[in-house]
Amino acid sequence: MVRKIVKGTHIFSEKAIPATPADKQVITDLLDTLRANRETCVGMAANMIGINKAIIVVAAGPFQFAMVNPVITKKSGGYSTEESCLSLDGAKACTRYQEIEVDYLNGDFKPQHGKYFGFTAQVIQHEIDHCNGVVI
Repeated sequence: MVRKIVKGTHIFSEKAIPATPADKQVITDLLDTLRANRETCVGMAANMIGINKAIIVVAAGPFQFAMVNPVITKKSGGYSTEESCLSLDGAKACTRYQEIEVDYLNGDFKPQHGKYFGFTAQVIQHEIDHCNGVVI
């Protein structure tokens, strides 16, 4: 189900709670909401739809995928950039990394380890920040 995007920094004011298999509907709702906003959005965190769970979804080319309880385990190639967000007004300066490795659970709650580069890595970092209570 497509959910309404929550606006404002207050939604990122606390760290997200780890997700469990009982949160599968949140994954579906996040993916539906991402697809509905695809023209202006490349990633979302569950708190953006009002659910304080550590779940993100990412659009990479024609594919969209979920990352449950994601943790960045390695990063390299730091750079400065500006980002915007559907939940926040304007663009903000931030530091990102060109290459990251992430441990997470997939939508079926199976353990995964992924290596991401470039723009996809940037999107993942942005959404994980949301889960960690970091506002860009």
